[in-house]
Amino acid sequence: MTVTFATSARSSVGIEWEIMLADRSTGDLVPAAPGILDQIEEQTRHERHTVTGELLTNTIEVTSGVGDTVAAAVDDIGDAIDLIRTVTDPRDIELLCAGSHPFARWYDQQVTDKTRYHKLIERTQWWGRNMMIWGIHVHVGVEDVSKVIPMINALSAYLPHLQALSASSPFWAGDRTGYASNRALVFQQLPTAGLPWPLETWAEYEAYLADMERTGVMADATEVRWDIRPAPRWGTIEIRACDGMSTLPELAAVAALVQVLAEHFSRMIDEGMPLPTIQPWFVRENKWRAARYGLDADIIVDREGRQRPVAEHLRELVESLSPIASELHCAKEFAGIAQILDQGASYQRQIRVADAADGDLREVVHHLIREFRGGPSLREVVSVG
Repeated sequence: MTVTFATSARSSVGIEWEIMLADRSTGDLVPAAPGILDQIEEQTRHERHTVTGELLTNTIEVTSGVGDTVAAAVDDIGDAIDLIRTVTDPRDIELLCAGSHPFARWYDQQVTDKTRYHKLIERTQWWGRNMMIWGIHVHVGVEDVSKVIPMINALSAYLPHLQALSASSPFWAGDRTGYASNRALVFQQLPTAGLPWPLETWAEYEAYLADMERTGVMADATEVRWDIRPAPRWGTIEIRACDGMSTLPELAAVAALVQVLAEHFSRMIDEGMPLPTIQPWFVRENKWRAARYGLDADIIVDREGRQRPVAEHLRELVESLSPIASELHCAKEFAGIAQILDQGASYQRQIRVADAADGDLREVVHHLIREFRGGPSLREVVSVG
């Protein structure tokens, strides 16, 4: 089969952010998305951003327009959040984001009334109902389809870096899991989710889709739920490995890292240089290590099996790739990577809050709500750490 890869501007950026809806007082999730979407439908009709529902009615997803820069995409996200708050604030509904809700349970949640979601739950049963997960997706434009698979293979070696920076799901249904990103391991239980198959060419990707559609595994390319995948409709590579970011500046930082890495590899192809890759079994091991240990993980960084602390490797990346960030006009956002390393990722901040509150996970939720609003919670976390 032939899969057309749309035309897109090189290294353009699009961002998707999945956001929880919670009761202001209790911090528990509320099934309010359908009503919110009805109220803002008219206002979003002519905007660059979109606001849509997700699998569960406790979630809304905001999506930017195509940004020439990370800042432009982030501005779209900010505008969407402002619009949503015109409806949620009067209803005492708060917004927050993390890879998981600290204490909510799957059997209390409602599935959005759409055929695709009902089909997913019917097929996946218990695992599907347990998909109480929130993430971000970052799209980067690729101008030549022949670059897509080689760039995905190279970017796969940096998925643990992105996963560690974004890790924000240390709690699950009231339990402390011992993982920085429990979401990463839950999500891969779905059919077609997890790490991508090691392909070499676009033709191999087309053959994969043909096999999956012919056997009824999926209807089309949108049902490929890999941690990193081609998005043919948009002409992009889409990174899906990250937990939900708890703050807008952190979202911007991770988006900048994705954009800069993609541009770096695109330039290497232009110069006729081979892209660096590591064995698929190393990619798989790195995913587990980042999920388990977050920013404290040691990851495998080359084909010889050399290992480095992921936080140290990230600091070196920030230094070596900062000229590209400047050229892409995302230097400010890119510098946010160092700020995450300095203050701790969301999972670390959540654990500190839980410890300071003697394990009361309601305090963790209220901490996440304050962070999402840009309140004083970061200083509070530092003071109790």
